[in-house]
Amino acid sequence: MSGVNRAAKLPVENGGSLPASSDADPIAKIRQVLETGGRFLVCSHARFDGDAVGSTLALGMLLKAMGKRADLVSAEPIPHLYRRLPGAHTIRTASEIRGHYDAAILLECDSLERTGLRGLSRQFLVNIDHHITGQPFAQINWIDREAVSTGEMVYRLVRATGARLTPDMAACLYTTVLTDTGGFCYGSVRESTFVLARELVLAGADPIAIAQQMYFSLPASKVLLLGTALRRLKREGRLTWLWVTQQDMVRTCAAPEDCEGIVNIALGIEGVEAAFFLRELHEGRVRVSLRSKGEVNVAAIASRLGGGGHENAAGCTLDGPLPRAVQEILSELRGALAGVTAASA
Repeated sequence: MSGVNRAAKLPVENGGSLPASSDADPIAKIRQVLETGGRFLVCSHARFDGDAVGSTLALGMLLKAMGKRADLVSAEPIPHLYRRLPGAHTIRTASEIRGHYDAAILLECDSLERTGLRGLSRQFLVNIDHHITGQPFAQINWIDREAVSTGEMVYRLVRATGARLTPDMAACLYTTVLTDTGGFCYGSVRESTFVLARELVLAGADPIAIAQQMYFSLPASKVLLLGTALRRLKREGRLTWLWVTQQDMVRTCAAPEDCEGIVNIALGIEGVEAAFFLRELHEGRVRVSLRSKGEVNVAAIASRLGGGGHENAAGCTLDGPLPRAVQEILSELRGALAGVTAASA
């Protein structure tokens, strides 16, 4: 599995430094693919989040700056929250990939299935991912579990190609950092995170405008759904959970994207170490979002249940009904918290 030489440092404009790669690093292989090819596909996982959208857009801009053709494709429409990002209109929705590309670049996916797109297996694949559950399924795999976001990896690719970091690129990449750190709250934040944020701001990203768009532009449907979920909030010591049904989604006119971030409200309770949020799906399955303040590795739990993510933020989809899914997650988290307590005793 490919990694990054953390001992090396990549000089950045206006001072500071970020982790870089050695000559043997996959960055060099990816750069060669980009330089020699002419037509590329860029996609990410279904259920777009800030990192998926921002890194897709920024990589598309890089390819365009290099004089290449880049088709940006998603299996689902972009969530309303991210539609004001520069170039968001260039991402088209499709269910199947047709035609030939010099390479299909998959961002933060642990498998082809995560994209929700058919036809990718026929392409030359480049896999760029920073999740702890990342898997080397492509011809070229760049998996850096220490990167704060996939957007950080795209930033380093921009620097490696010598392309100019434009204000639009910077805005998209800053969005990846802001959202994947939970507003600079998650354990993935380190000194280099702020070096990166500084570089993106100096390149033209507006941190205030981006933060206001991400956190102060909620649709009424999300607020109504949040109220419904909070009325069901349960707590058991350092563990909290809440849920919504399919009927709740219909009643509040909520979209799946309105569920994003609800779990963080439960995690924000003083004394709580882990939280989860469940959404009942059309087909009777249950989507689960898991969060931790650092003591519990929720990515390990999600991975055992067929999902994945980060140590502090992960997700999976379980068989219903809803009460059964609740008990399955409760069992996992109770065991994890008990292990933490025993280890600290």
